[in-house]
Amino acid sequence: MIVSTITLYFYVKNLMRAEVEEELYSTTARVETILGENGTPFSLPPVVEVASVNFITEKILKDTVIYDPSQKEMEEFRELSTFKEINGTKYKITVRNLIVESENILIAIILSYVTIILLIFIFLFYLNKARNKKMWLPFFTNLEAMKNFSVTSDKALYLIDSEIIEFSEFKDEIEVLTNKVRSDYKNLKQYTEDVSHELQTPLAIIQAKIENIINGDGLNDIQFEHLTSIQRDIQRLTQMNKRLTLLTKIENNQFVNMESVDMNLLVEKTVKNFQELSNVQIKISGDANILAAMDPYLAEVLCNNLISNALKHSDPDGTIDINFMENMYSISNSGSKPLEHPENLYSRFYRESEAIKSTGLGLAIVKRICDIYKFDINYTFKSGRHIFTVKF
Repeated sequence: MIVSTITLYFYVKNLMRAEVEEELYSTTARVETILGENGTPFSLPPVVEVASVNFITEKILKDTVIYDPSQKEMEEFRELSTFKEINGTKYKITVRNLIVESENILIAIILSYVTIILLIFIFLFYLNKARNKKMWLPFFTNLEAMKNFSVTSDKALYLIDSEIIEFSEFKDEIEVLTNKVRSDYKNLKQYTEDVSHELQTPLAIIQAKIENIINGDGLNDIQFEHLTSIQRDIQRLTQMNKRLTLLTKIENNQFVNMESVDMNLLVEKTVKNFQELSNVQIKISGDANILAAMDPYLAEVLCNNLISNALKHSDPDGTIDINFMENMYSISNSGSKPLEHPENLYSRFYRESEAIKSTGLGLAIVKRICDIYKFDINYTFKSGRHIFTVKF
């Protein structure tokens, strides 16, 4: 557009100059005709001037600036001076024509082009916007449906078709993919539930039989030690099975019962139960009252796992402190050094030390519960204490 504007400017300028010159020659011819008929010189300044001269020279074509009385300003004229001998008299015929100022031409061209460009832009903008909105509507509708898609839902993903071949193929592939994912998820979920259920009975039977053997007579120390070790492993396996089942249920959003849980009362109840099983001293401090909107069973699991974790990793002669603060509470236990890999704390089956036998699922369950209800859980090591803080 810039190049064409410049080109058009010079083209129009030259075209107008050519038209002016053509008009000058035409006017000169008329003046010559009048002089031939009347023989009397006349003038009409500054447009036409006729004067007698003593000699004849070549014509002169030039630009000049003359004061125009009618406009009361200096104006640019195109001037043609010709010398003719008419009826035995030599004349100098000067004709002038007003030239349109170049600035006016340039301004007119620029304004015209800007107006055209603006109109074209507005037209194309709204035309493309309308067409694009219509063309992309199936894509964004399907995208929104994909955002709301969940493998746990029983409803199949419904997508709308499009006239665009690529969008239509994309829609077909997404439907195939989501149906396959839902099918695989259901199969895996069913398999996990079946395995978990089927394991409970044989584990309970094995546990009962080992207890009968241990409580019987005729065992030497080596046999008793082996059977006790097997019993502990079976208990760990049973506990792991229960926690994996719980974790699966949490991830499947099977806990939808929302209540306002008094965390102070729940923690006190949990502490009382643990103190009956452990000699580690547990202290509760802080007077802030915390109410959490969550499933009561998951609230109980959250407290049990945090306190149980503190008991397992506390020094034998250490203490556990539970402090209630505004909208949060912390559980801390004594420790000799900070964790080497705190970033792995909430990973499944992660254990900082193999010396402590645990399933490695307690904190993973805690983290998943906090994620579901948008709670913040943080770990720090300060002044020889491991501190877990849950912010509701």
